[in-house]
Amino acid sequence: MAERQYTQLAALPGESLHARAGQRFEVDVDLSVGGLDAEVDGEQLKVLYRMAFNQLAEGWSWQPLADPAVEDYYRFKFLPLQSVTVERGEYVHEDKIGTPQQMKVNWRYDYFLAFENLYDFYARTPDDDAGFSASLPSGVAGHVGMRAVAHLVEPLISESTTFWKATHGRPVDFTLKKRYLVGHLDEIDFVDTASGKVLCRILPGQSNCSAR
Repeated sequence: MAERQYTQLAALPGESLHARAGQRFEVDVDLSVGGLDAEVDGEQLKVLYRMAFNQLAEGWSWQPLADPAVEDYYRFKFLPLQSVTVERGEYVHEDKIGTPQQMKVNWRYDYFLAFENLYDFYARTPDDDAGFSASLPSGVAGHVGMRAVAHLVEPLISESTTFWKATHGRPVDFTLKKRYLVGHLDEIDFVDTASGKVLCRILPGQSNCSAR
């Protein structure tokens, strides 16, 4: 979903792209990379998605003059959305003289939601457990998902590229592209991935919710 939304926006000419500012969109958070803790407590499932370390370190997120007592060095936060790996063939190369090797060419596209209004949801705190939490029925254990609802803000999308050249010890040319949908976070939903049902919703001014 995130890949499709990003590529559709990236294909738009400049004026048409910027005309999408304010457009509302939904994305599923990729929980396969970790971040969500879940613990059964009687008939309840206590879940917590920590945000303390989800700081976006791209240059456009830096605030080098930030006073750490009152603001973060990295202005934007992120939620991981999707990762797509593409194999792009291979070639013969001698990284070690006299030892030709088949070097593979791999690209990976990582998609994120970038937003700067995390503290609309809860007060800024040095607590490592700060994040989004919910109390859910224990029966949904093992199939809890998270969905973010946001609206696009400038610059709407952003991309960075990092390249690692193949070596004798690691015969893979690897290109990593980090792609960002840039938005203003409107809500976080905890969902039952088996049924698609929204279990509970977190809005600005809240950091947690309970399923009814």
